[in-house]
Formats: sequence, C-alpha cells, structure tokens
Amino acid sequence: MPYEFGIAESDEERREVFRLRYDVYVEEMGRYQDAADHAERLFREPEDEQSVLFYAREEESGRVVGTSRLTWGGHEPFPERMVSQYGLEPFLAELPAEALAVGERGMVVPRLRGSDLMMKMMGQSRDWVAERRIQIIFGNCEPHLLNLYLELGHRTYSHDNFNSREAGYLIPILFVPEDVYYLRAIGSPLADETRDFGADARVPDIVNRLQRRGSAVMSRTLTSSASYWSEVYGALDELEQNRLSALDGLEDEEAQVVLEKSNIIECDAGDRVLKKGGVARNMFIVLEGMLEVRDGDAAIAVLGPGDVFGEMAFLLERPRSRDVFAATDGVRILSTSESNLRELIESDAEIAARLLLNVSKMLCFRLLKRE
Repeated sequence: MPYEFGIAESDEERREVFRLRYDVYVEEMGRYQDAADHAERLFREPEDEQSVLFYAREEESGRVVGTSRLTWGGHEPFPERMVSQYGLEPFLAELPAEALAVGERGMVVPRLRGSDLMMKMMGQSRDWVAERRIQIIFGNCEPHLLNLYLELGHRTYSHDNFNSREAGYLIPILFVPEDVYYLRAIGSPLADETRDFGADARVPDIVNRLQRRGSAVMSRTLTSSASYWSEVYGALDELEQNRLSALDGLEDEEAQVVLEKSNIIECDAGDRVLKKGGVARNMFIVLEGMLEVRDGDAAIAVLGPGDVFGEMAFLLERPRSRDVFAATDGVRILSTSESNLRELIESDAEIAARLLLNVSKMLCFRLLKRE
C-alpha cells in the first residue's frame, strides 16, 4: 500500500500526529488520561516543541497511520526527564549533544501492526539522522518487545530499568546508526538499508565500554549459549526439592526450544514488572528473589524462584489482571516470548503440552494455598 512520509511541520500536520497518539495511547491503551486533551482528542507533550515528528500518511485514505518522535541534542538541551530516564550524563560528558538523540512515541495504527510500515518509517528517519551524523539514538521498550529491537540492532546498556506510571516497566536501549559492522554481524534487516560511512563511521567508545560492563538484561539472542543456559539452569537447579517449575520434565534441548527467544531481567525492589491493564502477554519465570502480586495496595500473593507469572494474560489472551512488584533487590526474572510459545504450540505440541501442564499444576497449587 502506498504511503507518503514526511515531517510534521504545519499546525494541521502536528494535530494529525497528536490525534493518532490519542487514538493509540488514550483510547486503545487507556493511558495518559490526565495528560490528554479529551475535548480535541489530542495527546501532545512539552517535548514535542523541540522535537522532530515523523509521520506516515496512507495515500488511499489520506490519514496519518504512523508516527515517531526524535528529540535531537543539536536543537536544544535535552529535557531533564530524558537525561534522567536514559542516563545521558556519562554520554554528554564524552560526546557533544548534537551527537545524541532520543527516539520515542513510535506507533502505527492497529491494522498495520506486523506490516513493514514501521521499518519504512525507520528508513525515513535514518536519512535525517545520517545527514546530521548522529552517533547514538536512545529509546526504551517493554520487555515483550525487547527481542524485536535487539534483532534490529538496538542494545541494552543500563543497569537501571525504568518504571513508568503509564507504560509500566521499560528497558533503556540504544542504537548506533553508523555501526554497520555490528548490524551485519547480528543479521539485522537494517544492515543493507543503513548508510555505510566506511572508515569514517563513528562508533563511540563509550558504547563498547558499556557493552563489556553488561546491563540489567541478558538476552538469549546476544549471549553465548553456554553462558545463558548456565544462568537459567543454575537458578532453577537451586529450587527446593519437590518444588515444581515450568520446565519440569523437559530435557535440556526441549527447554532451550521453549526459551529460544527469552531474556533474563534484573529488577530492584519496588519495580513494577507487570502493570494491571497492560496488553503484553509474555510469561515470566522467577529465577531469583521475591515478588508481590498486588490488587491495588493489597498484596495478594508472593512469588519466589521457580514460580510463573503473567500466564493468565497469555492463556486467556486478555490484558494483565494484577500488578506485580519486585519485593527484594536482585530479583531476576526470565521473560519468555509470546510469539515463540504460540509457534511452539503449533510446531511441537508435545513439548508445549508438558510446559502448559506444569503451568496448570502451578496454578492449582497457588489456588490451594489460598484455601
């Protein structure tokens, strides 16, 4: 389907962007109710005044169907909220502000999700970025979207994930636009569409230093198999005798199929890992530490190593029904991929049946504890 891509500059173009945001964030997701302009059906933010607003317009209908925002350090100083949320201070200490940008508010209308529209929008913004030789673009994502971004070439870098009142638990990520070598090494679909500056490519040393230091996320996609499975099995092997886990009865090879697109996330006490009403449907396995399931301010269940949570949204295909908070520091959880699990149900029913039987047993034990 043909699209027109552009930068929203006129008042009417910007209103169309803000209207799409309202449709997606406020109406569809139920977020930002206090900040939105309900009378005009617009959702705009102070950051929009200094940012570039990209859009995609469907030629057939004439409607704006996708948008994203890029806040560039070459325009004005970054807002304090961005400096804090993305941990920009060490980057600003080594690089000029015009070498950095923050990408947020990327979205397309529901009927076009899963299409190539978002990739095409990224292509439009990449040209703008390449012309200004921007070296790092910061962003964040919810845990269930992390694999998608990692496969495109984004990287985790922070030891502190972020709790958003509206969006829930967010993981900071960054993208190095000129690191074509890295994009090719991981097989990113962006590698052939990214401008190759060759020997003049700028890859800030701070990115490599942070990669070596590690972050609050360990991804199966970007970690050696031996290291990753050592973390998973090392945690589950320490479970109390006779305590059930989601992977019970599965051979190592079968468990690795189940967890092929998974991530280990480290949380701090007070982190809200799941937000009631959230639309993500990935399941989690607790590897270390304790979490609380809350209904409002009341704690209704405690989760420990081996426990599963998030399974109700996956099984019922409904929004999250409860909040889940990390109750201790050093909590580590294994985030599984919903799409990988659903593909497993189609491709290997036997492994999927054993996994889901374990989850069903764990739900039964949880109900018995409440009696």
